[in-house]
Amino acid sequence: MSLTDKAIAQIRELIRSGALPPGSKLPPEPELAAQFGLSRNLAREAVKALAVARVLEVRRGDGTYVTSLQPSLLLEGLGGAVELLQGDSTALQDLMEVRRLLEPAATALAATRISVEQLAELELHLKAMREARDDVEQLNAHDAAFHRAVISATGNETLLTLLESISGRTLRARVWRGLVDTQASDRTLAEHEAIFRALSVRDASLSQAAALLHVSNTELWLKEHLWADLGRVP
Repeated sequence: MSLTDKAIAQIRELIRSGALPPGSKLPPEPELAAQFGLSRNLAREAVKALAVARVLEVRRGDGTYVTSLQPSLLLEGLGGAVELLQGDSTALQDLMEVRRLLEPAATALAATRISVEQLAELELHLKAMREARDDVEQLNAHDAAFHRAVISATGNETLLTLLESISGRTLRARVWRGLVDTQASDRTLAEHEAIFRALSVRDASLSQAAALLHVSNTELWLKEHLWADLGRVP
């Protein structure tokens, strides 16, 4: 472990222990360096690394603060990584497997917690998707919003951030474009309606089954089309 890595670990430990809670201000750089027995340059590098990771926020002229440490902030880089992996068929297969494991279970949980207002929001997105069946951009936007509303109903922000990152916007757009071009979008819209109906009656098992069918069919479509286009079918 390098000296910079050790400094990073020490700052993380202060945060983990509660000595530096979310929103708190770090000591000035000279004091921080002295506390860790490091040079100011090494302390500065550790702070920069943690700022990139969204653990710290450097406010010019004011100092360095611990961020909110919310999952949506700490995990936001995952979405960018997913976008970069979309040219790799093996990585895409792995991502879809993770989605297949998480999303049906999350949908089942949502069925036990979803509110009347959240169900109404889902219905609006379904209607918009039906009306925009030939508009890939609108389909993609309302598809993402539909799934976000479902997972939001769990009340689990970490789960929401993970699933949103795995189901990247670019990948969704590519799938919808292919579905529209092959006139297969009606089937996928019907799968969304099945998820909505199961959630409406708050049936966790049925909601999980409907979500599993939808994710599995998307995965099969990717194997037959997108991965084949990449020339590396799993």
